[in-house]
Amino acid sequence: MVERVYIFKGFERFWHWSQAALIMFMMLTGFEIHGSYALFGFEKAVGYHSIAAWTLIGLWIFAIFWHLTTGEWRHYIPTMEKVLVVAQYYSSGIFRHEPHPFKPSQLNKHNPLQRLTYLGVLLFVSPLIWITGWLYLFYGNWTSWGLANLKLEWVATGHTIGAFLMLAFFVSHLYLVTTGHTVTAHIKAMITGWEEVESSDAANTQAGTEKSLSNQPWSPS
Repeated sequence: MVERVYIFKGFERFWHWSQAALIMFMMLTGFEIHGSYALFGFEKAVGYHSIAAWTLIGLWIFAIFWHLTTGEWRHYIPTMEKVLVVAQYYSSGIFRHEPHPFKPSQLNKHNPLQRLTYLGVLLFVSPLIWITGWLYLFYGNWTSWGLANLKLEWVATGHTIGAFLMLAFFVSHLYLVTTGHTVTAHIKAMITGWEEVESSDAANTQAGTEKSLSNQPWSPS
């Protein structure tokens, strides 16, 4: 049996799905710009790609402000505690129908492996994509910025590498989404905000939620 525990707040769900849609659209237009296929046409793909990028930047500004003011940034602090246990579960334990070693709660939403993955995306993948993308967009200003010796091919290659790394993260994310107690359980949680946890752990998880709501200066939207 499972019980429902409120985990994801309203803005959190909006931010997640909006970001996912923008990133997917940027990959779609970006690979067309790269010449992988023809869909919108090169010029339109470039325009759409740029609009999506600026929209995503605006979304991130709001998301960063929200995380800082609500205290939600705490859920992304990396930890090595039980990371090997969680990694072993995803690599082998899940295929033997073992219970998940991590149970989400209002105080602890993301497992250790998720936290490290998000940190890697934040520190390595995102800077690579955004710095090279920014240089690509303002190619005409390189000389005035003292970057005349910078090769466009290097920037384009770096941007493409970043895009493939983001695609790999996206594919792995899709796989992990299906690893709940049902294939759609995690998707429903990010739509409704309610995570379904095993009943044996639900009481403790709900207690953690209520304690969090009473002791923390921030509360669900």
